[in-house]
Amino acid sequence: MKTVLLWDIDGTLLTTGRAGIFAWEKAAGEVAGYSVNLQELQTAGLTDFAVGQAILDYLELPALGDVLPRMVNSYEAHLPGVLPLRKGRVLGGVAEVLQYCQTRRPDVDLYLLTGNTAAGAHAKLTYYGIADYFLGGSFARETETRVDIARRALDEVIDQNVNTLDRVFVIGDTPHDVTCGKAIGAKTVAVATGEFTEHELREYGPWRTIDSVPDPQSFLAILEGAD
Repeated sequence: MKTVLLWDIDGTLLTTGRAGIFAWEKAAGEVAGYSVNLQELQTAGLTDFAVGQAILDYLELPALGDVLPRMVNSYEAHLPGVLPLRKGRVLGGVAEVLQYCQTRRPDVDLYLLTGNTAAGAHAKLTYYGIADYFLGGSFARETETRVDIARRALDEVIDQNVNTLDRVFVIGDTPHDVTCGKAIGAKTVAVATGEFTEHELREYGPWRTIDSVPDPQSFLAILEGAD
């Protein structure tokens, strides 16, 4: 029986050290026509389009016509160039789990469930060297919530002949990840490697909460406790 892991990116698989905020500043500056400082902007758990909307709200600019998608497209274009500006990394235990699943567990499939756009996700995963571990994923679109993204991810999983939700896990570091995973009936694994503590994450009722991703055998043993 297949097990499917749907991974969030920022704060779960990796951290960019918030390098992406530089790309948002460039994109916002192009829309606003002046230099913009967004270093204090809170983005955890938001989709890229929600971040863009938050920036427009902060700048008191209306999201008329194609303003929002243009800003997101500009962010995507600037992102690869700004990633080296901060010291990011793949988070502890993640690379080992991904490699172990790919090479030694053909019964485990790896997918993405992320608020990043497809281009933004590709830029980050490629820069940090883990893009090739994933079979596919569900990414942010302009009018969608995290739950919408999760439903599309589930549709993709079902298309791959995974016929039981008992073996579908959403792994993320924010309450948004827990909420969207529960909304599609998946088991949720909350990882306290982002901005939320284990205690804060437990308040949202995930199936399991862990402080970080452990070694591959221990991590898969946690999931196998779902049987």
